[in-house]
Amino acid sequence: QVQLVESGGGLVQAGGSLRLSCAGSGRTFGSYGMGWFRQAPGKEREFVATISWSGAIKYYADSVKGRFTISRDNAKNTVYLQMNSLKPEDTADYYCASGKRMGADRRVSEYDYWGQGTQVTVSS
Repeated sequence: QVQLVESGGGLVQAGGSLRLSCAGSGRTFGSYGMGWFRQAPGKEREFVATISWSGAIKYYADSVKGRFTISRDNAKNTVYLQMNSLKPEDTADYYCASGKRMGADRRVSEYDYWGQGTQVTVSS
């Protein structure tokens, strides 16, 4: 059974930092691209960041570029999202996902396994 478990969310003041982790099991996650998405109340799930199987290719949403960094440790089946200079508009539930292929991909439809989400709240 494939599982993804996110951790590291919480409440932080604007300008602060958080590091999200996503630990996978039940699959060789090192063979697949991974992504982070987020969903704010009343809004659709949106792309945040993605990383290819090797970590060589990364893409970011324009809204987080320069502030967030995605990385992975295939030996630990874990992907990370370092979030710096957080803003109130970053408040959302954050989800990690495992892709259908090796590459990095911004599209929700290209991910077949999802975590349960971790809540991030940024106060002003």
